[in-house]
Amino acid sequence: MEKNILEIQNLTKYYGKVLGVENLSLKLQEGEIFGFIGPNGAGKSTTIRSIMNLINKTSGRVLIDNEEFNKDDKAIKEKIGYLPSEIHLYDDLTVKEMLDYHENFYKRDIHGRRMELVKRLELDEKKKIEDLSLGNLKKLGIVLAFMHEPKILILDEPTSGLDPIMQNVFYDLLKEERAKGNTVFYSTHILTEVSKICDRVGIIKNGQLIKVEKVEELSKKSLTFVTVTSKQAQEIINDLNVNTVSEDGNTIKFGNHMPHDELIKKLSNYTIDRILIEEATLEDMFLHYYK
Repeated sequence: MEKNILEIQNLTKYYGKVLGVENLSLKLQEGEIFGFIGPNGAGKSTTIRSIMNLINKTSGRVLIDNEEFNKDDKAIKEKIGYLPSEIHLYDDLTVKEMLDYHENFYKRDIHGRRMELVKRLELDEKKKIEDLSLGNLKKLGIVLAFMHEPKILILDEPTSGLDPIMQNVFYDLLKEERAKGNTVFYSTHILTEVSKICDRVGIIKNGQLIKVEKVEELSKKSLTFVTVTSKQAQEIINDLNVNTVSEDGNTIKFGNHMPHDELIKKLSNYTIDRILIEEATLEDMFLHYYK
């Protein structure tokens, strides 16, 4: 039986009169990688900061392991590994000093896991934090989030700054966490990441969660994209009542939910120079929801 490890109930956050996120409800299951996608400004970071109690919620609740997560709850905090989109640490410390400091927060021995992560991510402990590149700073943030072996990882744009080789190392780490039964909440605007590693995906738009779906099911939806070249392109748009993805002279592209035989029957009433019917990719689906 699937167990909910993180539950968000009717989360709302306003910055004065400006909407951050509204009535967002979501359940994450134990042992899944959940992709939380949307462009910059959609409400991803607001949601994550509200979950982490880094900002005050206007209303709503967050439950971890069926217990409400409040700001001062140390027991629940220990279950979470958090990686913010922007990492700000003590610049005058070395990487080793920062990791030592973090390690001392925990009564149990986490040194072995720390050293494993440092080695795999090729992080130089001798360097000062102020001298780290963006990529190495992100690697340090990953070690800090993972080293205490949390049950839930909450990651905000985690691969920004990582080179392609380190991105693959990071993806391997995530898959290993899933294999252990741990849960990953993965916020990103990079769709290729979602298709590579996520089990389910939630799409957020203008502060509202508009879709939650398994990644493979989202890509398999009946949506296709049709590209038609015809001198009667405008008449086709009006007759089929479609919203075009693109228009270039006599060539139009639109999303289609009709069965193909019905579509062809309708298009047979027009003079068609060229037609292309394509299965929707995850990126196409995302753009479709953002029209």
